[in-house]
Amino acid sequence: MSRREDFTDTALGLVSAQSFPAIVGIADHMLKSSGVTLVGYEKIGSGHCTAIVRGSVADVRLAVQEGAERAQQFGQELSTLVLPRPMPNLEVVLPIGNRLAQLASGRGHSKLSNQAVGLLETRGFPAMVGAADAMLKAADVVLAAYETIGAGLCTAIVRGSVANVAMALDVGMVEAERIGELHAVMLVPRPLEDLDQTLPLASCWIEELQPLRLPIAVKETEKELIALPELKQERQPLAIPEAEPERVELSATLQSLASEPPRELVDAIEIEVQPPDRSRSARPEGE
Repeated sequence: MSRREDFTDTALGLVSAQSFPAIVGIADHMLKSSGVTLVGYEKIGSGHCTAIVRGSVADVRLAVQEGAERAQQFGQELSTLVLPRPMPNLEVVLPIGNRLAQLASGRGHSKLSNQAVGLLETRGFPAMVGAADAMLKAADVVLAAYETIGAGLCTAIVRGSVANVAMALDVGMVEAERIGELHAVMLVPRPLEDLDQTLPLASCWIEELQPLRLPIAVKETEKELIALPELKQERQPLAIPEAEPERVELSATLQSLASEPPRELVDAIEIEVQPPDRSRSARPEGE
């Protein structure tokens, strides 16, 4: 290959079991014990399931060791593998690379996230359906999906609060044993995001983001013009406030002159008026 990626610090871990609830419980314990990422599950039939994780070499080794101990507690016959530096060609061909992670993360937001998970596995489909119906009627849980792994093994997956899921599993176990064969039961109180994304989920619980649909061609109708009345502005005279005349204060000298003018000024403006001489006007002109 012309382009090769650096896988020096990465590793793959595989743990196999013979029950889907058991492999989910093992994967949950592996995720919570070390810093690994759950890639997904591989089901090859006859009840064989494999959980695949990836991370640093030390984290993967620790996760596989913890998963093997948990499988022994469940009484499962298992096989494990730690692959320190997988080649790019191996990840391209086998479904253990980024493809499962992309499919799991790209399925949309789930309405059942952050809820407890209950798994009840039976041998035979009728027993699984009867147990699922009894669980739904006994507690406030929802049926998220079901999974088949071959060899007649079917698993009903319910979601809800921890108390409701525990009550539902108790009722489902009794009903499954009454109808057919109960194979395995698992309760995961607080599933991590990686585990939640890899669990099967019915399409009715997936919230997909719908794109905003806009019309391709928008026809705008011409709006009718409305004549507005003319606005007439009346002329109004400007109101100019009248200024009050300034008061001039007269000096003491001018005030005295205005009240009593001097005698010399009065004599100067007096005019002597004398009566006309009538004797001169009566004489004839020739004299």
